[in-house]
Amino acid sequence: MKTNYKFSAIIAISSGLFLSNLVIAAEPVYPVKPIRFVLPVSPGGGVDAVGRLVGQELTNALKQQVIVDHRPGGGGNLAAEIVANATPDGYTLLLNAANHAINPSLYKNLSYDPVRDFSSVSKLSDQPYLFVVGSGVPAKDVKEFVALAKSKQGAMTYASVGAGLLSHLSMELLKHIAKFEAVHVPYKGAAPAFLDVLAGRVDAFFPTITSGLPHVKSGRVRAIAVTSGKRASIVPDVPTLAEQGYPGYEVLSWYALFAPAKTSPQVIKTLNTEVVKLLASQVVAERMAANGVEPVSSTPAELTAYVKSEKEKWGKVIKQSGITAN
Repeated sequence: MKTNYKFSAIIAISSGLFLSNLVIAAEPVYPVKPIRFVLPVSPGGGVDAVGRLVGQELTNALKQQVIVDHRPGGGGNLAAEIVANATPDGYTLLLNAANHAINPSLYKNLSYDPVRDFSSVSKLSDQPYLFVVGSGVPAKDVKEFVALAKSKQGAMTYASVGAGLLSHLSMELLKHIAKFEAVHVPYKGAAPAFLDVLAGRVDAFFPTITSGLPHVKSGRVRAIAVTSGKRASIVPDVPTLAEQGYPGYEVLSWYALFAPAKTSPQVIKTLNTEVVKLLASQVVAERMAANGVEPVSSTPAELTAYVKSEKEKWGKVIKQSGITAN
């Protein structure tokens, strides 16, 4: 009888191992169906261009269609909520911009956290801003602008493309560092903001290089700084704010790819590997450059750390400035 028990136990264990191996062998290799990229914008613009480019390259690499799903609304919160609540299987991803780390400080009672509720895949790109002044503003560099603003006792004005966005926060950060005041004039986009800067009705503006460079080249505005940590190759003659006496000042418009929290590490690894490869491509670099952005990849851990640091950085600026979302 004992022998029979032992024999039965051996059969049971062997059968279990066999079935386990069958399950492992039958587990599909990701991906086996189309992948959805949820974008927080309408078609057109930088996020859409990068999303379509990365999506097409991943389609080619993974042999599965990447479908771009535009979900504008709530300053990017709608798209983030969709992905945060999606099944963590790697088939619903979020391609978001810098507002991913900013919105928790702008909006009350968000249903998601940009770190807790997402698995980082990779950073995709960076783009600095230009600090431009109208032709009627005599300042030739940042220190002269700050001195002028202080002399006018808060009467200087600056445009932005919307309250709480980076073109607004860029000046707020400088105001806190350099200790001066200026009046914020928000617009709905770069085009209307530039109309008033060019007309001399507003003194300064922080546009992206893409939107600002044509006006700089025309001579109608003057670029006195670039917001990156090092000079931008597209405007090598424009010094950084750090060079001009404001060490540590850096503002970048960035795009990155995220999955829902608890997505399989293997899925994240697959996605990261392919994203890093495609961002190293000369073709991708050239197409991104056409949209004014520089391809920048990262490890998942690096992206998570970056989002945490950006969230903390802008949270302090927003709290100090008393900024709230419209």
